[in-house]
Amino acid sequence: MRKAFLAIALLIISVTAFGQVKNNVSKSSITFKIKNLGINTGGKIGVMQANVAFDPAKLAASKIDAVADMTTITTDNDMRDNHIKNENYFDVVKYPKITMSSVSFTRKNADNYIGKFNITIKDKTKVIDVPFSYITNATIAYLKGSFKISRADFGIGGSTMTLADEATINVEVETAK
Repeated sequence: MRKAFLAIALLIISVTAFGQVKNNVSKSSITFKIKNLGINTGGKIGVMQANVAFDPAKLAASKIDAVADMTTITTDNDMRDNHIKNENYFDVVKYPKITMSSVSFTRKNADNYIGKFNITIKDKTKVIDVPFSYITNATIAYLKGSFKISRADFGIGGSTMTLADEATINVEVETAK
C-alpha cells in the first residue's frame, strides 16, 4: 500500500516541475491514485510551485514549468508516508523535488490541450503526454489535467506483485490570466 502511494505521488508531481521556478500559481492541487493489492489508494503533494505562461493563441511560445516538493507528500498515514519517502521509493532526502517542464502543446479541441512534458523524478527524465483543459475568465486561468505514469520508469518501489505499475496523477492549477 505504501508503494502504491509513492508511485502515485510520483505521477502527480510529474504534471508540474522545474528547478528554479518563478511561482505565478495562486492555488494548486496534486493528487494521485494507485492500486495496491487491487484496492485504490492515494494521497496528495502539499506544495507545488509553477510558472504558467500559456496562451492558446500562441502554443509554440507557451511554457509551463513546475516543481513539486516531495517532502510534503501525504497519504493520511504517517507510517506509510515515512515509507514512501525512503530510498526504495521517492528518496526525498536525495531527491526532494519532482520537476516538469513543457516541451510542446497541441490543441485537442475547444478548451482541451495535450502538453508534452519532461518529467524528472529521481534524476530520471521521461517525456509524458499530459492532457489538460484551460479555461479562463476575465482575470483567472484554470488548468486541470489527469495523466498516468509508470512507477518502474522512474525506479519507484522496486519490483512487487502487490503494487500496480501505473499511477494516475490529477493536477488542478489556478493562475492569473
